Amino acid sequence: MTLQELILSVDSEQYSSSPLFKILQQTKPEYGTNRRIKVRSANGDITITNTHIGSLGDILTYPIDVDQDLNISKVQLLDSILLELSSRGFNDVEASEFWDDMTNLQKAKIIR
Repeated sequence: MTLQELILSVDSEQYSSSPLFKILQQTKPEYGTNRRIKVRSANGDITITNTHIGSLGDILTYPIDVDQDLNISKVQLLDSILLELSSRGFNDVEASEFWDDMTNLQKAKIIR
């Protein structure tokens, strides 16, 4: 199943307050690659990898590989992927401030 197929298979009403879901729902799938979204369990948490993307249209075409030992619903799976894609809740301002601090050599020495 690809991310687009997962998005189409859930009740969109559950995600009416998710701007990212709405954007993905309206995005046209593009080029795609042979990359796969990996879903595993680590220390009791769901871990999502390979979601670094060039465009949202690309990631819609990525197949999703769920670890055979992980028993999760489609809603839990999509929730975890959306959380990972949204930088675990960082908004644009917070992310910008974080990277500004990390690239500021004075502050970076203190943080590191």
